[in-house]
Parts: sequence; C-alpha cells; structure tokens
Amino acid sequence: MIAHIQGKLVEKTPTEVVVDCNGVGYHINISLHTFSLLPQSDFIKLFTYLQIKEDAHSLFGFVEKSERELFKLLLSVSGIGAGIARTMLSSLDPKQIIHAIGNGDVGTIQSIKGIGSKTAQRVILDLKEKVLKIYDLEEIPASQHNINREEALSALEVLGYVRKNAEKVVDKIIRENAEATVETIIKQALKNL
Repeated sequence: MIAHIQGKLVEKTPTEVVVDCNGVGYHINISLHTFSLLPQSDFIKLFTYLQIKEDAHSLFGFVEKSERELFKLLLSVSGIGAGIARTMLSSLDPKQIIHAIGNGDVGTIQSIKGIGSKTAQRVILDLKEKVLKIYDLEEIPASQHNINREEALSALEVLGYVRKNAEKVVDKIIRENAEATVETIIKQALKNL
C-alpha cells in the first residue's frame, strides 16, 4: 500500500523514526540494522511495509529494499509476527539470517531473543527453498565458522557442559573473533564456562 516514504527526518531512536513528508509526520518502526544505515542528512528515503491489524496500523521502514523483502518473508512463517521479525533483523545482519536459513543453521536462528527451537526449525523449513531460489547459492557458502561452532559445541558437550550455556559462550567468542579455529574456540570456552 505504501511502498516508500521520503522526507525530512524529524525524530530518530534505535527502534523508530518520524519522517515529515509534506507536512505529515509518519511514525515508522525500524530495526537496529536500518538505524545503523540511516544517512547523516536530514532528508531520507525508507522502503516501507504497512501492517494492518484490527487494533493498529503499523508502518515498518527499511533503508535497503532487500531487508524489507526478508522482513516480508519472515512474516510469512507461522508464529513470527512483526515484533519478532524486527527483533531478528535487529539481532543479526540480514545476510547472516539468509546464510543461517540457507545452511539450515538452527542454532543461529535460535540465538535470537524470543525464538525457541521449534520456531527456528519452522523458519528454516518454511523459508529455505524460497531463500535458495531468491539468493544465489554462491552467496550462501557453508560458512566455516558454523562448522567450527558445531564441532566446538560437540566437544564441549562430550566434556559434560550443557549445550545452552556452551552456545552463549561459543557465540560470543565467534563474534569477537570470526576466524577462530575449533581449538581456539574450545580453549576460550573452557576458560569462560
């Protein structure tokens, strides 16, 4: 219905903006990813998605058209509403979400606040084929750090650590050093568990 809005940026917070478009101020919900991409200038253009519900009309804005398309894909999954979809795009870069879905990486999707294992599996089940059709397979390599992550987690489980606790520590290590080897991840995790 409303494909994009361009105008003067009047208010800006990490979760929402107000854009003045010909004297009308549009309240637009945004993700942290979009917030980080907002230009320094007062004049902005956001691609939008209008969600109409019984009790509210909500407008969601995105700097990148590709992020809006991913948002719409996420909304098509049963159990994922606009709030969780926005949280997903705030927690992970859209490319990371696409890679996780394309690679069937339940752990990465599940690491997002508010998403349990069943929802993560449903996201992958519902969207994997669509993601592989839309994005080039070359864009979704079986990422080495996911393999290292899984091997490290398996080793920590064998050593008697609870997977959920180990995942938090291992994910933190990988965020700080994406090139970490399996051995490095395990050694650092053992110091922090």
